[in-house]
Amino acid sequence: MRRVMHGPDKPLSLVSDDVPKPGNHEILVRVEAAGVNRPDLMQRAGLYPPPPGAPVTLGLEAAGEVVEVGSGVTRWHVGDKVTALLAGGGYAEYALAHEGAALPIPAGLSMIEAAALPETVMTVWANVFESAALKPNETLLVHGGASGIGTTAIQMARAFGARVFATAGDAEKVKLCEKLGAHRGINYRTEDFETVVRDLGGADVVLDMVGGPYIQKNLDVLNDQGRVVMIAFLQGPTAQLNLMRLMLKRLTLTGSTLRSRSVEEKARIAAQVERNVWPWIAAGRVRPVIDSTFTLSEAEAAHARLQAGSHAGKIILTN
Repeated sequence: MRRVMHGPDKPLSLVSDDVPKPGNHEILVRVEAAGVNRPDLMQRAGLYPPPPGAPVTLGLEAAGEVVEVGSGVTRWHVGDKVTALLAGGGYAEYALAHEGAALPIPAGLSMIEAAALPETVMTVWANVFESAALKPNETLLVHGGASGIGTTAIQMARAFGARVFATAGDAEKVKLCEKLGAHRGINYRTEDFETVVRDLGGADVVLDMVGGPYIQKNLDVLNDQGRVVMIAFLQGPTAQLNLMRLMLKRLTLTGSTLRSRSVEEKARIAAQVERNVWPWIAAGRVRPVIDSTFTLSEAEAAHARLQAGSHAGKIILTN
């Protein structure tokens, strides 16, 4: 099979390798499409090493057809079409997935759209709906609203009955956020999101992938008992904070990653997503936003587009 090889300070390249064999409770998927995510850039830069036992090949989500099942697999059979959260290995013609981290492809979605779901939807569910416990009629502030995570979070929160504000870097991305259901898109280059959100009644939950100087501002826009959940640090993981507001308003500041969780925990999250989010997709209330597609041999160009930050929605690799 072909897979994408990466190394420090070297362009991504295709290499030939043996097709992996599924182990206990694993399925082998012939990959038709794979999502490109910022953790891939971080791993490539040496900042986000794969967990022990995970493939070194990039790629945290993929969609395709099951071609082999390992011992103990009960749900999936050869020929099933699935989309799956991966520990790694998605940038390849074949990838292994734990049976519990795979989900059926929602009716009406293409393989390309399905490949955009697992990492984003499970990240949003685990952080916004579980860790931050968003409630209907509460207000969610999403940073990076035009990103893959952002476009997904806006739609899921609106389907749940929450009010949404979203920040983005230009007028077109702001329009996209509002088209997807954000009550107010905020151009962070021309507006101060803290002022805008506070003038509009504050936020109950903030989903932040920026970090750095945003961390204090996130605390400042929260209403009583508000929650900030961190999932990335595009402007750095450190900040000097005044925690008085956190104490006076009984705020919560937390964060998490998805990749390092156990297979049992990922399977639990996948089951919750299938139970709660898949019906929203079936009803047309949530749909992945696809920015662009690249072939596997064009992975370097896909990474360049993601790194530049000009994309809106998900970037997908195809076989």
